[in-house]
Amino acid sequence: MEVAGEAISRFGALEVEEVADRVYRIKDMVEKPPPAEAPSNLAIIGRYVLTPDIFDEITSTAPGAIGEIQITDAMRALLKKRDFYAVRFEGTRYDAGDKLGFLIATVEFGLKHKDLAPEFRRYLKSI
Repeated sequence: MEVAGEAISRFGALEVEEVADRVYRIKDMVEKPPPAEAPSNLAIIGRYVLTPDIFDEITSTAPGAIGEIQITDAMRALLKKRDFYAVRFEGTRYDAGDKLGFLIATVEFGLKHKDLAPEFRRYLKSI
């Protein structure tokens, strides 16, 4: 997904080569870079289709700076052995891992829900 400015530091960022419309061969990936060091404005948004060889890489990946094994680190190691590809996301993305993002998603989906929307809308107008 494309992100603007400082927001890239909340995501992994990709260095890519475009191979087709919205399709990229990944050359490198950097987890949560400072904006000035980001290789592009293309953020990794955590939707993966991975092959079983990722498990060997996870097993041999050391914990990172915050003491956790990062899937991005395992993917980066695997990237040295074979190609990885990315597709640029288009549409609305909800960050349900963020408190405000979760609330926004809940409200938007509630307002679109056929059975709940009328009563939910009345409730929102009452507060």
